[in-house]
Amino acid sequence: MQRRALLATGLSVPFLASAVRAQGGWVPDRLISLVVPFLAGGSTDIAGRVMADRMGPRLGPNARVIVENRAGAGGAIGSEWVRQRPADGATLLLATASSHATNPAALPSQTPYDPVSDFTPIAMLGGGPLVVVVPQASPYRTMAELVAGIRARPGALSWATSGVGGVGHLTGEYLKIAVGGLQAEHVPYRGGSAVMEALAKGEVAYSFEVLASTAPHLRDGLSRGLAVTSRERHPLFPEIPTVAETVAPGFEVTTWNVLLGPRGLPGPVQAALNAAVNAVLADSSARERLVAAGVDPAPPSTPEETRAFLVSELAKFRGIVERAGLRLAG
Repeated sequence: MQRRALLATGLSVPFLASAVRAQGGWVPDRLISLVVPFLAGGSTDIAGRVMADRMGPRLGPNARVIVENRAGAGGAIGSEWVRQRPADGATLLLATASSHATNPAALPSQTPYDPVSDFTPIAMLGGGPLVVVVPQASPYRTMAELVAGIRARPGALSWATSGVGGVGHLTGEYLKIAVGGLQAEHVPYRGGSAVMEALAKGEVAYSFEVLASTAPHLRDGLSRGLAVTSRERHPLFPEIPTVAETVAPGFEVTTWNVLLGPRGLPGPVQAALNAAVNAVLADSSARERLVAAGVDPAPPSTPEETRAFLVSELAKFRGIVERAGLRLAG
C-alpha cells in the first residue's frame, strides 16, 4: 500500500468517535466477529486484534469486537465464511492481498467468491513491503548482482516463497518480467518460517517475503535484505534500497489489509464501521502497535477508495499472472 501522510486531514479521535455515533443511529446490539483468515500470531492476526480491541468503544458504549481465526487456502476459507454470513454488521473480514488479490488471480479454483462484488468495502487498514532476501553467505550483495547471477545461469538458481500463488510468488514472477526475463526455479514452502530457515541453511538462492516476518532474521544477521518492494525505502531498514531504484524502475508491490463485510451491508452500518476504523488509525498507540506488527497504518479512507484499491490490486496481479503465463493447479 502506498505510504502517505497518516493524519493529513487533522481529524481528532473524539471528532471521529462522535461521527461514528451520528451515522444513522446504528449501534451494534450483539457481539461483532472480526474474521482473520489466517492462524493466530502473524502480522494479520495481530493487526486484527489491535483493531478489534479499539473499534468496540468507538461503535457504542456496550459494543464489543472479537477476533475469530478461520485459516486455510491462503485466506479463502475465512473469506468464504464471511461471504455467506448475513449482511448485518455482526461478521466482518480482515482481507489481505492473498485472500483478495493474488489467490483469486493465480488460483481462482481456490476462491469460490468474487473478491470485489461479493463483499462490502469498509476501510483500508495498512500494509507493508516485501523484501528480497538472500542467505548471509550469498555471493550476491546487491539486486544488480543477483539479477546478473540468475541471468548468467538460466534455471540453475532456486527461489523460495511461503506458498504457490501467494504475494511472494507473484512478486517474484513480476520481477522476472520487470527486468526483461529471468529463469529460476520456484520452491514453495509451508509458511514464512520455513522459508527463512531454508535461507539460513543456504538451500535456496533468494526469496520474496513480507518484511514483518523477515525483520528478526535481518537484524540477527541470519539473512541479508537486498531490496524492498515498496515505492520508498522502509523506516525500519532505511539502508535497504528499493527494487525500483536498483533494477526495475516503477516496481511496486505491497501486502495489505482491508476491512470488508458481506455483500449488501447497509449504508449506515458501513459508514459507522468506516468511521470507527479511521478513528483507531488516528490513535497514536494503535499506530505504534500496528507498526510493531509490521503493518504500516493507512491514512483515512472511504469505502469508495477501498473498493477502488481492491479493483486495482486484483487487476495488477491478474496482469502478472497473464504476462508470466502461469498455469497453477488449485
